[in-house]
Amino acid sequence: MKHSFRDRLKTAALLSLSALLLTGLWAQGRQQRLSERVLRLHVIARSDAPEDQAAKLRVRDALMAELGPSLARAGDAAEAREIAAGLLPELERLAAEVSGDRAAADLGREYYPTRRYGAFALPAGKYESLRVTLGEGEGRNWWCVVYPLLCTASREEARETAALTEDDIRLITQDGTDCVLKFRVIEWWEQLFRDD
Repeated sequence: MKHSFRDRLKTAALLSLSALLLTGLWAQGRQQRLSERVLRLHVIARSDAPEDQAAKLRVRDALMAELGPSLARAGDAAEAREIAAGLLPELERLAAEVSGDRAAADLGREYYPTRRYGAFALPAGKYESLRVTLGEGEGRNWWCVVYPLLCTASREEARETAALTEDDIRLITQDGTDCVLKFRVIEWWEQLFRDD
């Protein structure tokens, strides 16, 4: 039986689509497993005015100083979330005091784009997030990972944390285009199926 060019083209298109779907499912599962092991901090400034952006950074520093010792005691991300939930009123008070503005703190899942943090990067996707909003929250934001504490971590410090597996460490600290390509696939897949 002779196959026409059109039949071969259809077969190639179906195989390509299948490979793309499998890659997307792999990427989504990978990001979800990683997101279950971290807690991100998201500080949103009142506005983009220089004084509001400076206040955001002062709040960030105060929050990191408050959260660091408390979250260092957490055995896993679930425990870190519990600790953070218990600290919400204190974190709101601290953010308001430091910024001289009203502040709101909450925990929830938020979408983040792929983000590089010096020696490591996290793929796009939804992550559990401790969000602190200053004033109207219409300014540029700042975010990082507070559990495990990766905001200031080097590659070696990230490797030492008990919260991430060796496979996770390889994924977030890998240099080169392979890491970027994997994250682009994850980001593309997340954007395709985002529900917000």
